[in-house]
Amino acid sequence: MGLAQRKVATTAAKLAHVSSQHLKALPPKHSLVPGKVANAAAPALFDAQSWANAQPPPRSTLAAFAHRVGLANVVPSTDVIQQACTHPSFIQLFTRQHPDQPLPATNASLATLGNSLLGLFATEFVNSSYPHLPTRVMKAAVSAHVGPTTCANLARELGVTPILRWQRLPTTTAHSAVLHADALASVPRALTALVYQYRSLRSARRFAERFFFSREVDLRGMIKFRDPKQTLLETVAKYGRERPISRLLKETGRYSNSPVFVVGIFSGADQLGEGFGSSLKMAEYRAAEDSLLRLYLTRQPPHLVQLPTSTFPDAKGSILDLDGPEGSYSPVSLGDSEVLYGSAGRAGIRVPGARSQAAAAEDDLEDYI
Repeated sequence: MGLAQRKVATTAAKLAHVSSQHLKALPPKHSLVPGKVANAAAPALFDAQSWANAQPPPRSTLAAFAHRVGLANVVPSTDVIQQACTHPSFIQLFTRQHPDQPLPATNASLATLGNSLLGLFATEFVNSSYPHLPTRVMKAAVSAHVGPTTCANLARELGVTPILRWQRLPTTTAHSAVLHADALASVPRALTALVYQYRSLRSARRFAERFFFSREVDLRGMIKFRDPKQTLLETVAKYGRERPISRLLKETGRYSNSPVFVVGIFSGADQLGEGFGSSLKMAEYRAAEDSLLRLYLTRQPPHLVQLPTSTFPDAKGSILDLDGPEGSYSPVSLGDSEVLYGSAGRAGIRVPGARSQAAAAEDDLEDYI
């Protein structure tokens, strides 16, 4: 066995999706006879790695993947699964290896449709579950649920890596670089589009709820306040509540080298938040932050969350051509948006308004400590 044959056999053994049983000839004919390069004395070397990457995965592997993700009864054949696992960057590699064969179908259009569907489902889910969430935090939450990193991690968990067909591309003036994570992220999006194409919009949403929205996302770490005490003043004034005051609830070791203070913030008789710290200012800062987090992270009970897409009939086909009974929908009350008291991101510059002018003389919380 020559050098080229040994390289082909070694590469095929390393790649799980390359099986000699479904190949017409192993090693390929063009690996046995070296080609000639114009104006060059050395013969062209056979690239076993590129040849192995260009081979299609076995149909048994595609069928097993379809059953694993629950799409065996949804898609008509394994060719659709193979299209969903073929990134557009694979075309360049396929053309170089098989210049006379027709181009394979890629998941470019499916990934685009699936990305729009996932963005729709995630936006209405987050907005309905957390009606008071700030706009920037809501965008970050949507990205955490269905963003590129989440889609790539989900693809790895589903076992897409052995059947993914792609090629790494550098950054050019026409397009950005294509990395392995980018190719993996396109597969869950394409699968969502397949569920919508062969089933319904409601089925696609259930697919997204099963694989995406069942994950826990820590929204608390996404909310940061530059000046939580000032933000709390503006927020309480916006809701028409009494001006917040901070009170010392507990303390220990005031005159020691490790004191601990517990401060609570009250609006009238209602306690808005509570915080602790090694100093009074730190405890007050954390108490104001806790008060805002309790407001913005208020979540609707799951049985009260209704989504706008639930009104479409649960039937196969495009939502534009469906004809059937529509589901009932009772919209939840819209939450108030976050308070913006700065201009151009600079703290201390207030937005002109009656509330800002009225509170101009009082820049801090009232300390009753």
